Amino acid sequence: QVQLVESGGGLVQAGDSLRLSCARSGRTWSSLTMAWFRQAPGKEREFVGAWIWFTGNTIYGDSVKGRVTISRDNAKNTVYLQMNSLKPEDTAVYYCAATNLWHGNLNIPSPYTYWGPGTQVTVSS
Repeated sequence: QVQLVESGGGLVQAGDSLRLSCARSGRTWSSLTMAWFRQAPGKEREFVGAWIWFTGNTIYGDSVKGRVTISRDNAKNTVYLQMNSLKPEDTAVYYCAATNLWHGNLNIPSPYTYWGPGTQVTVSS
């Protein structure tokens, strides 16, 4: 079993930066693809980015590419989402997710088995 807990959300202004954290407990770190999704009110859950365990590569969603970076701290069992140049349209609940898959459609929610409760990010204009 894997438990995920996000933190670091809050209210920021447009243009600011924010770093979200996802603390993991349970299963071995090295065999999990870790991803970030977000969901705004009335919208579908949207892919932000993922770190793929088998290749060590990261992939990002088109709407955030160039503004976000995913990183990991193995010693702390934590994955981070660094977000820069935030825009009001980045306002959403941000979720951390994990799967043991390393191929296929990793930019959609369905392959992900484990989810955190989410953290709210609000960007004011």
